[in-house]
Amino acid sequence: MSLFSALNTGISGLTGAQTAVTTTSHNIANANNEFYTRQRVVFAASTPFHTQPGDIGTGVSVSSIVRIHDEFVYTRLKSTSNAQSYDAYSKQTLEEVAQYFPDLQDVGIAQDLADYYQSWSDFASNASEGSQKIALVQNAATLAEDLQTSRGTLRTLQDSLNEQLKTNLDEVNSIGQKLADVNKQIGNVESIQGNNANDLRDQRDQLELTLAKLVDFSVSKGAIISRNDVDPNMTDQGVDYYLNIAGSSFVDGATFHPLVIDNTGNESNYYSVYSETQDGKRYNMTEQLQGGKVGAMLDLRGRVLDSNVNNGFPIDGTIQGYVDDLDTFAQTLITETNNIYAQSAQKMMQSPLMSDVASDTSLKNIYTNLENGTFDVIVYDSAGKEVSKKSISVGSTTTMGDDTFSKSILTQFNTSTDDNADNNGLNDVDDYFTATFVSNGTFSLSPKNNLDGYSIAIVDHGTNFPGVTGISQFFSGTNASNIDVKSEFKKDPSSIEGYNAPIAGNNKVANDIVQMQYDKLSFYRKNGSTATETIEGFYRFITTNIATDGERAIKSYDTNTALFNTVNSEFQSISGVSVDEELANLMKFQTAYSANAKIITTIDQMLDVLLGIKS
Repeated sequence: MSLFSALNTGISGLTGAQTAVTTTSHNIANANNEFYTRQRVVFAASTPFHTQPGDIGTGVSVSSIVRIHDEFVYTRLKSTSNAQSYDAYSKQTLEEVAQYFPDLQDVGIAQDLADYYQSWSDFASNASEGSQKIALVQNAATLAEDLQTSRGTLRTLQDSLNEQLKTNLDEVNSIGQKLADVNKQIGNVESIQGNNANDLRDQRDQLELTLAKLVDFSVSKGAIISRNDVDPNMTDQGVDYYLNIAGSSFVDGATFHPLVIDNTGNESNYYSVYSETQDGKRYNMTEQLQGGKVGAMLDLRGRVLDSNVNNGFPIDGTIQGYVDDLDTFAQTLITETNNIYAQSAQKMMQSPLMSDVASDTSLKNIYTNLENGTFDVIVYDSAGKEVSKKSISVGSTTTMGDDTFSKSILTQFNTSTDDNADNNGLNDVDDYFTATFVSNGTFSLSPKNNLDGYSIAIVDHGTNFPGVTGISQFFSGTNASNIDVKSEFKKDPSSIEGYNAPIAGNNKVANDIVQMQYDKLSFYRKNGSTATETIEGFYRFITTNIATDGERAIKSYDTNTALFNTVNSEFQSISGVSVDEELANLMKFQTAYSANAKIITTIDQMLDVLLGIKS
């Protein structure tokens, strides 16, 4: 072995120490980079000269530069990050919803209800006082307006969730494209045996962590590589890469398959999410997307969209559930109030437009809150005396004008019957009033032959017919989006009457409406269930649900945040940069560099001596 070989040995040590110093410097420079994984130089003895009496070393070589990464801890970090992001967004949104329903003392719909029923009570006590009617209209209008406002605010929030969903799904696609690009770069670098694309792998991990905050996914990276010789915690990714979202291929190596976000053909303009194959076929994956902000948005907004149902709005979802329950509350308030107000005798009655009802339409197919049973039609004379009464039946096949399966409403009303059982065919309900129905139009009860001095009332026995058809209204509208006081009463509050029979001092209708607030009523919810509660009780049910959902989101967020912090601390302890450790390494490699430089200097002096002897 020559001095030149010894010189090369020193140079190898110098080069190795220099590489180690450079890597250590790179670690220190990225100490504050959250997504950086510390790197380490792996040294190996160079191939020696095999001689007698033994091998003569030729120095050191850098076999690889690796990152200290634990794939199993990193996978847990993605999972906890996904759950924390889901809970953080849910918590934020539900806390905002709770602010829409303050219902503190003297504030909110609960107080509006109390004021509304107090106005009816005051009216019942003094029906002749015009100011009582004005106060009643004002308080009823306030209640209706606040219901509309609360419902509108919820819908606005839901619309905002839909737009945010589109934005975040666009980001998901952007990340997918970047992942494919990084995979291509990693493949180019690592195509050379022994090369490790450490910084590019860090970029890919960062993209995955960002994606995990948005949506849940599964990823396969081939065989996991363990390097206990470098670090007992080191298990890094293989060379393959397949990422799936909701079972659909999203990134396959360097190939990217974008999600399709579409709302065309949906009246609500709410977005659905699809995977698309190369032949253009689409598969709806809106119901399958889970976790992260996107999963939270879908669970809050609603996932199941049908353009033929609910005007294209979701039929599920937390916010949609609040909207539906508020609609149910308003619907029951409208129906039950109008059921009672229909008892107040009037010169004629006419429903609003019934656009979904044809003459042969089964009424129960349109009105989910219509029940089997009967209601009475009563005719009063000008003195308030009952002159005739007829019972009308409502069944599962009852229509407005078709008698194919059962007698229709019109047939039952207009058929000449001996309602008074006095063998007099001229003093029955059909002799005083006529029922008419215009298909997809209005239903009306009109005086016959211009008879004057007679009025008509409807007393329901559980069918909800007068309330659902709106044949006699105090409240107009069908749900929380359009509930209002009947326009005629807003223009002229004096036209409100609290009696059933037109007799001075008769305030039965007003008293019945006051009593209604204490009665157990049926609330027909959109999910198909029926709740039995008081008016105030069902509203409290809505607000309690909102409060409970918010509290549950807060507790879940706190739990998952603690779990995330624990896993993140473990991950950082393995992969994060410790400046103290790196400074110690820097001193070690600096010493090695100086020592190897001394070796080179010594060999140089030896060469000078050798050359001097020859001269």
